[in-house]
Amino acid sequence: MTERRPRYRLTFACPDRVGIVAAVSGFLAEHGGSITEASQHCDAASGWFFMRCEIDAATLPFDRDGLQQHFAPVAEAHGMRWQVTDNITPRRVVPLVSRLDHCLTDLLYRWRSGELPAEIPCVLSNHEDLRAYVEWHGIPYHHIPVDPDHKAAAFARVSELIDQARADTVVLARYMQILPPEVCARYPGRILNIHHSFLPSFVGAKPYHRAFERGVKLIGATCHYVTDQLDEGPIIEQDVVRVHHDDTVDDLIRLGRDVERTVLARGLRYHLEDRVLIHGNKTIVFD
Repeated sequence: MTERRPRYRLTFACPDRVGIVAAVSGFLAEHGGSITEASQHCDAASGWFFMRCEIDAATLPFDRDGLQQHFAPVAEAHGMRWQVTDNITPRRVVPLVSRLDHCLTDLLYRWRSGELPAEIPCVLSNHEDLRAYVEWHGIPYHHIPVDPDHKAAAFARVSELIDQARADTVVLARYMQILPPEVCARYPGRILNIHHSFLPSFVGAKPYHRAFERGVKLIGATCHYVTDQLDEGPIIEQDVVRVHHDDTVDDLIRLGRDVERTVLARGLRYHLEDRVLIHGNKTIVFD
């Protein structure tokens, strides 16, 4: 793969007013910074402004910490919620999985091929089914069974392992357990989930069978951030595929798993590249 040129990523949200872009671009120009990519959005309903820009690191006279230090007065003057990251330091991603393997295998393929800019320090699961496959990749596999009568202990162990792995991001790759509110609150904006988009029409077991019986024409998937409100966190990415009248239940399941894989991969990439800005229960995604 082509070596990536070091870039800093500046993302921020602030109340909208005249002169924000000029202040940011003027600051960078003053220090010789070259903007290689920029996206912006003004939300008229809330009156907030959002921006993401990438800067060629070699054109600035300071490192990432120096950029944060020098930019702080600009951010303070405009009331920004902001951060500076880079494209060189890989994020540490910990997947959680149960028995279904399609999302995890896709992520591990993308990771192994270098397509996914991340490190995977371990995989956590409430079942043993995928241990051999994960360990074949040289990744530690931790089995944390979830006893219905002792869930608190199980999720305390999950949090402990996530912290030990120094995870930046947690991905529920078809993890079939509901995270308790205290776990959701511990990692705000850092847990991603994927599920079919039949909700709320077809909840519970065998949604594809029920959708088939209903004669649905579209199958979709939703990638979103996890909050203590089940499946109601800010949406990052969605997609659909069309269902034909001669498709079987097995066809629906196959199509559904395909779209789950691609939607999760795109949502995770947007997150890792700092293209997602959360605002309330919505997101601004600079794809």
